[in-house]
Amino acid sequence: MNETPLVEVKGLRKSFTLKKGWFGTVKQLRAVDGISFAIRKGETFSLVGESGCGKSTTGRLVTRLLKPNGGEVWFNGQNISELNDNQMRPIRKHMQMVFQDPYASLNPRMKVKDLVAEPLLIHTKLSPKERDKLAHELLETVGLNSIHAERFAHEFSGGQRQRIGIARALSVRPSLIVADEPVSALDVSIQSQVLNLLQDLQEEYGLTYLFISHDLSVVEHISDRIGVMYLGNLVETADKDTLYDRPLHPYTQALLSSVPVPDPSRKKERIILKGDLPSPVDPPTGCRFHTRCPSCMDICKTKEPVFKEAEPGHQVACHLYDETIMK
Repeated sequence: MNETPLVEVKGLRKSFTLKKGWFGTVKQLRAVDGISFAIRKGETFSLVGESGCGKSTTGRLVTRLLKPNGGEVWFNGQNISELNDNQMRPIRKHMQMVFQDPYASLNPRMKVKDLVAEPLLIHTKLSPKERDKLAHELLETVGLNSIHAERFAHEFSGGQRQRIGIARALSVRPSLIVADEPVSALDVSIQSQVLNLLQDLQEEYGLTYLFISHDLSVVEHISDRIGVMYLGNLVETADKDTLYDRPLHPYTQALLSSVPVPDPSRKKERIILKGDLPSPVDPPTGCRFHTRCPSCMDICKTKEPVFKEAEPGHQVACHLYDETIMK
């Protein structure tokens, strides 16, 4: 695997302005608040966390569907954070998205062959005949029959629609695919088929994935490295085996304790987090997890932990691993 990062995210921030009350009080919802990570070429880097933690917003920031308020996104050695739409156009063919809802992301008035070929119309100079031929080939590639090309999206099952979305993303031969909860709306049996398809396509086309999910079982199946997000912050990153065998952050430990084990004879201690997820409009001071953390110390309530390397390749943001404090 090539060690050169295809994507580098540095101190990335995104907030949304909200107005509340009779007098239109302005508040900022801090969806992504200063996260940094890198994705190497050919690997699958996954972001996991509860709903509302900012992982989907991060995916849209990486593909520049949203413009960040701060920080930088580097793609293939180029800073794309401040590029305008015209400057982004030639770059977009190299980064595509597969969305959570396969039906909402497909135009119901377009035939499948036109849905798959639409990126080709924008990013290539292929003739209509060439676009149709490639659309048929892509449908075969993702496990559909080319005779399906004349049908509409509503004539397919959820798993088939997601395959159509994957074929459309592949049409311009991207380097990066951001898959935002691509199997969460599918039955479990169909989930495994789509995940296996994504892995086969990654090997065949040399793809790099940013995979976004709340399902730790799905993430374990497909990931090389994993980042855990909580309330707009990245709290831990590590390779898959390290994270599942030796999680350091209390939040990661709690998430992994909730994963079902398919062995009734095996006892597993469940870590129950108390309290509700705080609001990203008014996050807690210090460590954002301290209001629910079973290992909370006084310093956690006032000082934000630094995201740093606890061991080679394993980063965590937690005062439990701050040597100056523990001494």
